[in-house]
This record gives sequence, C-alpha cells and structure tokens, in this order.
Amino acid sequence: MGEVLIEHHGRVAVVTVHDPDRRNALTLDLSAGLAEAVHACEADTNVHAVVVTGTPPAFCAGADLTALGEAREEGLKRIYAGFLAVAACSLPTIAAVGGAAVGAGLNLALACDVRVVGPGARFDARFLQLGIHPGGGMTWMLQRLVGTQTATAMTLFGRILDADEAVARGLAYERADDPVAAAVALAASSAEASRDLVLAIKATMRKTAATADHATAVATELVPQAASIGTPEFQEKLARLKARITART
Repeated sequence: MGEVLIEHHGRVAVVTVHDPDRRNALTLDLSAGLAEAVHACEADTNVHAVVVTGTPPAFCAGADLTALGEAREEGLKRIYAGFLAVAACSLPTIAAVGGAAVGAGLNLALACDVRVVGPGARFDARFLQLGIHPGGGMTWMLQRLVGTQTATAMTLFGRILDADEAVARGLAYERADDPVAAAVALAASSAEASRDLVLAIKATMRKTAATADHATAVATELVPQAASIGTPEFQEKLARLKARITART
C-alpha cells in the first residue's frame, strides 16, 4: 500500500509519493495523503520550502485507473485534491521529476512553482490516448508554461517531452543527475531567508502574475516591501552591510 513520506533537509521538506510498484499512481488515499503532507508543511514554521517527488522509477504515473474508472465529479475532485493542494501551497514548491509524469502526474509536476528534471524524466499528457478529457486544470497550467502550440502538441497530438526538451521549452527549469538533491539545493535561499518574507513574496508573485500593467504591479509590491524594510531581519542585515563597507574604507 502506498504512502506519502516527509523528509526534512534543514528547512526544506521533501514530500515523496511512495508506491513504486504501481509507479506512484494516485489513489484516493495517496491523493488525500499528499494534501495532508502539504498542509503539514505549511503548518510547520520550520519549513520554508517544499520539494515534491516520487519514488523511482517514476515520478507519478497518473491517477489510479480503478479509481479513475469509477469516478464521477466528486470522485474526480478527490483525485485532484493532492496536486491542487500543491498548487495552492503558500510555500515555494519544486517538483523533482526523475521519471515519467503522466496524466495526473503531469498535473502534479505542473502544480509546483519550479520543475527540476533528471535524465529519465518524461512529461506525457496521455488523457486523449486513454479516451478521457483532461482535468484538474491541466490545459490551463500547461499552456501558461509552454504556450498554446507545445501544449496542443502534447495534449492533442501525443507529444512526450523528455528532460532536455522540457528544459528547452520552458516546462522545466534545469536538468540534474540527482533532481531531488538539485531541488533541495535550489531551495537553499528560501530556507535561509525569513519565512514570513518568503510567504509574502510568493503571495505577491501570484498576484502580479495575473496583473495586466506595470503600475498595478508597483502598487501591489509597495506595501509588503515597505513592511519588510521595517523588520528586525532587514535592519540587522543592513547594519552588517554598512559595517563591511565601513571596514573597507
């Protein structure tokens, strides 16, 4: 029986969908467990960033076919629950994709803020080939990342992107031999920063991503930036910087 594991690397939590015999296919229980793990990370003030991965050889082979075949609207929402919790996570999220991300597994990767891929990564929409319509917001997430043309090729023409193609087309940020280690290293800046500041920046980026003009973006950033200047963390960093500058002169 599969489970969702949480491992802590300092202030970075690695959340692993663990059911390798079934290639980490999302059952209703695994999806619920993934949502619970994400909420636990958000509630843990020692966690500043989350890495999401699957136990090799796959990242996530999609939704469990039995659960999918029996699902109607409410059942589909339960299957979505895990990756939607990732998409809504207030902390920065990185998908460490070491193998196939198929169907709902593609959704799980898309739900993260950043994707780091290993040599065996594959991104496969697969919905059309299974005879079902995409769900969980896949078409919206995919088009925002790779554009309409690549999203159409993947969704309607069966195009599968490997690790290098995913990076080239903007679906993934970088390729690494060990994507989990690379994702944890990438999260270091968030881990070292003030958690409140990390949360505020992610919240602002969500707002400005939907903003149509520069002036609105400036106004959106103004209040949280002014608030951050008044924090003890910034004042301490500023004092240390001034001290270093004075020491050089």
